[in-house]
Amino acid sequence: MKSVVVYVSIVLLGCAAILAQNTGRNSGQTNGKRVRPSETTQQAAGTPGTANSTRAAVEKGATWLASVQGADGGWGQDGGDPSNIRQHQSLESQGNDVANTALAALALLRAGKQYRPNVERAVDFILKRVEASPADGLAITDVKQTQVQRKLGPYIDTFVASMLLAHVDGTFAKAGNTRVRSGLEKCVAKIQKNQTRDGSWNIAGGWAPILGTSLASRSLYEASKKGVPVNRDVLARADAYTVQNQKSGGSMSPGSGMGPGSSTASVVVLDRTASTSAGVSLYQDAQALEQLSRTPESRRKNAEEISAIGRKLSDSKFVEGYGSIGGEEFFSYLNIGDGLKRSGGKEWREWHAKITEKILKLQNNDGTWAGHHCITGRCAVTSAAILNLTNDYAN
Repeated sequence: MKSVVVYVSIVLLGCAAILAQNTGRNSGQTNGKRVRPSETTQQAAGTPGTANSTRAAVEKGATWLASVQGADGGWGQDGGDPSNIRQHQSLESQGNDVANTALAALALLRAGKQYRPNVERAVDFILKRVEASPADGLAITDVKQTQVQRKLGPYIDTFVASMLLAHVDGTFAKAGNTRVRSGLEKCVAKIQKNQTRDGSWNIAGGWAPILGTSLASRSLYEASKKGVPVNRDVLARADAYTVQNQKSGGSMSPGSGMGPGSSTASVVVLDRTASTSAGVSLYQDAQALEQLSRTPESRRKNAEEISAIGRKLSDSKFVEGYGSIGGEEFFSYLNIGDGLKRSGGKEWREWHAKITEKILKLQNNDGTWAGHHCITGRCAVTSAAILNLTNDYAN
């Protein structure tokens, strides 16, 4: 998918406006401690690409995440600590939120058993919000306009909370697990009821809502693996949406009459003037690869689409995504890695080695990663980096 010059200019101006808006906000504190730019703008030392360097990078990042967990068990975005190409920008702080908390907990689950207490506190933070939320609608939190929401859509908290709860379901003691399962089922019900009639969850904006749809579909898939009843029609519509979006060159977007309602027949609206992936082919194709490769049957059924995406992975411009590395790129790399790993083989090994080396070079001296555009917050990006680096030994 190619963007015209005018569209790219508009997107660049939009990101520039967001960066300017962030500048001069709160002075940037992490759990009450002032963070100096010099702590994060320098790149971490070491020889990237070796098993030892990867383990060290993961441990350093996980240690930082654990150290900045809030007293309430949550994490906030930390607003994108300045990277070495965006110095002198103030940190953005809006308190702790569900999406950043769920992402951090998912990363710490992968990082090691020593972080289990941090994960359990995070789960409690999230369940309190889920339990207090109304049964109707997609929202599970009253917190609005976080950085992750602005980029992936306003209901991203629900999607990633559901993913976390699916991962920890069955790992708590009986009483605790009853609470986890109840929260998971509530999130699943919300997601299913509010699927748009085109099969997506591209609802109410966001810069790259296709990634939100990716996580919504993934959360239902993960819940189904834990035995939570999931409507097969909902998953089928999500797959149909993704296949159609691939065939139409990423031009599908919700139009009039495309509101929530998973019980309504699928409707496809093509809008050649709008894109659900912010004009970035990487985001759409990464989402499609993960979603269409979940089972041996789906890999056979969608072999044509999967093969077409695979051919793009050697194109450096495609892999760069927006052109600089933001959180959207990290999450897209994770989707690609998850998709390729299922089949294994040379493509998976080469991809994981390439992305591991790329991510290791971007780590800051304090163990964090920060995006260079749009999703810049250290919590979300550090979490996504850890998930990418540990993908080779994930379940």
